[in-house]
Amino acid sequence: MGRGIAQIAAQAGSIVKLYDAQPGAAAKAISALATQWDKLVEKGRLDEATAARHKAGLQPVAALEDLADCDLVVEAVVERLDVKKSLFLSLETVVSGQTVLATNTSSLSVTAIAAGMQHPGRFAGYHFFNPVPLMKVVEVIAGLKTEAATCESLASYARQMGHTPVQAQDTPGFIVNHAGRGYGTEALRIVSEGIADFATIDRILKDQAGFKLGPFELMDLTALDVSHPVMESVYQQYYDEPRYRPSAITAQRLAGGLLGRKTGEGFYRYKDGAMEVTPEPPAPSVTEMPPVWVSPRAARRSELLQLLKNLGASIESGASPSMNALVLVAPLGFDITTVAVVERLDPARTIGIDMLIDDAATKRRVLATNPATRSDMRDAAHALFARDGKAVSVIRDSGGFVTQRVVATIVNIASDICQQGICTPKDLETAVTLGLGYPLGPLVMGDRYGPTNILEVLFNMQTVYGDPRYRPSPRLRRRGAIGLSLMHEES
Repeated sequence: MGRGIAQIAAQAGSIVKLYDAQPGAAAKAISALATQWDKLVEKGRLDEATAARHKAGLQPVAALEDLADCDLVVEAVVERLDVKKSLFLSLETVVSGQTVLATNTSSLSVTAIAAGMQHPGRFAGYHFFNPVPLMKVVEVIAGLKTEAATCESLASYARQMGHTPVQAQDTPGFIVNHAGRGYGTEALRIVSEGIADFATIDRILKDQAGFKLGPFELMDLTALDVSHPVMESVYQQYYDEPRYRPSAITAQRLAGGLLGRKTGEGFYRYKDGAMEVTPEPPAPSVTEMPPVWVSPRAARRSELLQLLKNLGASIESGASPSMNALVLVAPLGFDITTVAVVERLDPARTIGIDMLIDDAATKRRVLATNPATRSDMRDAAHALFARDGKAVSVIRDSGGFVTQRVVATIVNIASDICQQGICTPKDLETAVTLGLGYPLGPLVMGDRYGPTNILEVLFNMQTVYGDPRYRPSPRLRRRGAIGLSLMHEES
C-alpha cells in the first residue's frame, strides 16, 4: 500500500520521502517503482523525461526526523491500534504545526488513533484501496476532532493524484468495507442453509445481477486472511449487529489454510493460476411437457406469461391448476413451501421462479423447488425454461432467491449507511462502484429493481426467518412505503 501511494504521489509531481522501519525496504520500493516506469517507457506508454521526473521525486530516508519538512505524512503500517498511535505521537514531535497527518487504516477508528495527539484537528483517515494506482477511489475520513480544512486539503490532493475522494464519517468499515458486508456474508448464509453451492451462487449473481465476480470468486481473490478478519472487525465494532454476522464457513477455511488463489485452493482450486470449475450439467431431456399454471400472485406475472408463450408452453388459465399441471409461483422473499401452503397449491407440483429482475436483462433463470417437489416436475420446469438456450439454475427452497436475498441485503445496508449520515448518497454510490466494482451503486440498484420490491423481500424474509438481520433500514422503509427514489436527498 505504501509503495502504491508513493507511486501516485510522485506521478502527481510531489517530492515523496519514503521511510520504513525495516532497513532497506524504502530503497527496495523505489527500485521496484523505477523498474515499473522503465517498462512503461519500453512499451511506449510513458516518455523517458516523465519517467525521470517520477524517479527524481522519490527519496528514501533513514529516520522519522527526516520527514520534518513534509506538508503531508501518510502512514501505511501494520493494522494495529497501538502501533499506529505510537507512530503518530512520535510524528507530532517531528513535523511542523501545519503538516497534515493521515492514516491509511481500513478498519480502525480514526478517532481512537488520534487519541492523545496534541493536534487531532490536522489528522484524518486517508484510505486507499489495493492496488492503489488502479483503484481510483480514496476515502477521506474525519475523526471527531478533525478540522474540515484537513479533509478538504486531502480531497484536493487526491484529485491531484488522479483519484476520486469520497467523504466519510469515522464509523466501522467507513463506506466501502461497510457497504460490502452484504455481498459475501449473505452468500455465505445461503450456502450454510444448503440452498446452493459456491459455484452456483457465483453463477447466479454474475448472470442475473451483473456482478463481475461472484462472492466466492471475490473472497478467493482477496484471500480469507484479509476478508474474514474484516467481517469480524465490522461485526464486533457494531456490537454484534446481526446484519454483519460473520460465517463459521470462512472461519474454518481460514484455520485450514484454504485462503484462495494465493494458496492454490479456497472455495475453488487453482492450477497454474487458473480457476477449476466443474461444468454445469445440461438441461434434462423431457419427452412430454405438462401444461403450466401461473399463480395470480406471481411477481411480474404478465411478463412471466409472455415468457412462457415465447417458450412454447401450454398455459392453463383457470382459477386453479388441473391435476397434471406444473404450478409456477414467483414470490418476493417468501419460500416456495410457504407460498404453496398459503395459496393451497399442491407442493409436489409447485416450482418457484425468480422474477425480481426483468428476464430480458439477465443471462440466467433461477428456479427453486420445495421439499415435496416431484423430480419429474423439477425436470420439466428446468427443460422448459432452458428451451431458448438461456442458462438455468435450480436451487433448493429458501426464503427469497439468491439474487433477491443478496441484492436486498446490499440495498438495506447502503440505506442504513445514509440513514446514519456516514456519507452522502452520491459518495456512497461512487465509493461502491469504484471500490467494489459493483455493476450499479447499491442505491441505484434499489431504484432499478424497485424500493417497494426490495422492502417486500426484506419484510417477507423477516417473516420466514424471524431474524433481525433482515430488519429494513428506516430510510428504506420510508421510501419503499411511498415509492421515493433511494437516491433522493432529504431536505
